[in-house]
Amino acid sequence: MNPILSVADYRSDTVTRPTPAMLEAMFHAKVGDDVFEDDPTIHELEEKGASMFGKEAALFCTSGTMTNQIAIKVHTQPGDEVICDKNAHIYSHEGGGIAFNSGASVRLIDGDRGRLNANQVEENINPDNIHNPITRLVALENTVNRGAGSYYDLNEIKKIRQITDSHGLILHLDGARIFNALAETGESPKEYGAVFDSISVCLSKGLGAPVGSLLLGTKAMIKKARRIRKVMGGGWRQAGFLAAAGIYALDHNITRLKEDHIRAEKLHKTISGLSYVDSVFPQDTNIIIFKLKDDINVPDFQQFLKNQNILISPMGKQSVRLVTHLDINDEMIGRTIESLKQFKG
Repeated sequence: MNPILSVADYRSDTVTRPTPAMLEAMFHAKVGDDVFEDDPTIHELEEKGASMFGKEAALFCTSGTMTNQIAIKVHTQPGDEVICDKNAHIYSHEGGGIAFNSGASVRLIDGDRGRLNANQVEENINPDNIHNPITRLVALENTVNRGAGSYYDLNEIKKIRQITDSHGLILHLDGARIFNALAETGESPKEYGAVFDSISVCLSKGLGAPVGSLLLGTKAMIKKARRIRKVMGGGWRQAGFLAAAGIYALDHNITRLKEDHIRAEKLHKTISGLSYVDSVFPQDTNIIIFKLKDDINVPDFQQFLKNQNILISPMGKQSVRLVTHLDINDEMIGRTIESLKQFKG
């Protein structure tokens, strides 16, 4: 690697580091012991997150995986079934947590870049028959990681909500990148809070906090979730230092997400015209996924870019992913575009 050039790390928006201003907020945080529920900064973050989405309460956890898995555990009993897309993060990237933590079955749907529609949901609800698991929970993801940052039309979510209501089902949102979706649609967090029973919101991706996610729901649900978090070993102590970063992220880093999308669009335009690229997902937010032609060796492609201080992630056979975020600047975008053009395969 050339030590002179700064590293353009596109592996994920989880690689962001706190800014000096965020670190300053963390340094001055007032803290307590959150297991005793007396950390004032965690209280402030939880109240802030719940209020933004119009929910009654929130719980601060280590990760989106934890908030998703706690939600599934709260909402289901062993043997119940969860409906989700076949590439949903809760199924494919959370370590088999649905089975391990909740003992639940999963009904996988082949959605549109990870997005389900109301008809698909209704068609996959099991009849009341002792041979079938009881359909209990529908989980949506917005934006969709493996769908290259695709996002939902809120009207379709409302249709899905009508289906879940008519069948007595629960609707959960894996909103790890929900603010990326809102940056494009212009909708408010409260509109999402109104249609979901529970929401997981990640603070450590595009919002730039070092650690943490919020689980949002009713007071009764969050009380139960707090107990499950404890069982999972997720009881915090003086985590107000981390909560302060989350507060700063919500106050300062939401409006700038559109910048990440604009930079991703520039990369997408270049990638779409490269001779060694077989296909490219549409680009909606800050994630770009493309497939290299069969004669291109993916590790060689990765290494070529790594030699230019550019890091990317493989995403399965011949596919790679680039994710823009607050630590990617215009100089890095320009350098990446030139490097992509120089690769010969």
